[in-house]
Amino acid sequence: VPFARYLAMNKITNIKRYHIAKVYRRDNPAMTRGRYREFYQSGQYDAMIPDAECLKIVHEILSELELGDFRIKVNDRRILDGMFAVCGVPDDKFRTICSTVDKLDKMPWEDVKKEMVNEKGLSEEAADQIGEYVSLQGGMDLAERLLLDPRMSQSKQACAGLSDIKLLFSYMQLFQVTDRVVFDLSLARGLDYYTGVIYEAVLTQAGVAPASSDAQNGAEESVSVGSVAGGGRYDGLVGMFDPKGRKVPCVGVSIGIERIFSIMEQKAEASAEKVRTTEVQVLVASAQKNLLEERLRLAEVMYKKNPKLLSQLQLCEETGIPLVAILGEQELKDGVVKLRVVATREEVQPP
Repeated sequence: VPFARYLAMNKITNIKRYHIAKVYRRDNPAMTRGRYREFYQSGQYDAMIPDAECLKIVHEILSELELGDFRIKVNDRRILDGMFAVCGVPDDKFRTICSTVDKLDKMPWEDVKKEMVNEKGLSEEAADQIGEYVSLQGGMDLAERLLLDPRMSQSKQACAGLSDIKLLFSYMQLFQVTDRVVFDLSLARGLDYYTGVIYEAVLTQAGVAPASSDAQNGAEESVSVGSVAGGGRYDGLVGMFDPKGRKVPCVGVSIGIERIFSIMEQKAEASAEKVRTTEVQVLVASAQKNLLEERLRLAEVMYKKNPKLLSQLQLCEETGIPLVAILGEQELKDGVVKLRVVATREEVQPP
């Protein structure tokens, strides 16, 4: 929201940006704990190319961090609204029913249906029709199937959303990221300002994506360990802050840095492997005092004039530096260094 205000105030219509900062929730004045990496693109671009690029970025980040299996769930706000319309949800109940659907990743369908019928006053027939759709997951094939669906095809906005999902998947195939992306009709994301594509990345346990509807009853089923990224398209947001109401299409994604860090820390604790905290391959260590200048001539060193050899070796173990080149008076005389493998303490003597 602050970014959208900035665009409107400065009359910016085309920009691509990534950003690391504190994030403020629009629906809650309290600052969310932690810091987030965000990636936004705004401006007039060909349909779905920036949206696909955002998904590619999420795929790259989660793959390279090796956090385990993940799924990027994709849906479209227009598909949701069209689905509600053809299932008989009154216009004034769209948003409240949408917020209930958004709970499907935490509650079984039976409980979601009860909330719709008992608390939100939706007819049981409409709830059952919604239930048929929100249990569906797939890819481009599902979008094609829904375009031919007798009910869904009655909604122009649903058809527009489904056509864009098809286009999105075609671009993601070119980016080679469809292996972890799923078109999931249960994905709702609660914010009102999304106008098109929405997505959310979840890490999963047991190596399989979590099922979104009736497969939440067995202990053998995979369990989601939480959302680590989310975003979507919000074409109307900048216009809210522009005096003339000019529209600037926007799409973005936020990566939950804090949550990712905590998962990486848990993985590191559970693993016997030492986590490397530096890219340094070799530390030059001195065996005696007064060899700072000689060490500096060679390579990466510990920033102390006369460090103890043990301290230098411990630094290598703590940070994951694999090799240490030990420099002593004898080595200086001979014009060589002694190389030690930190993990095994095996030394390679100079010839």
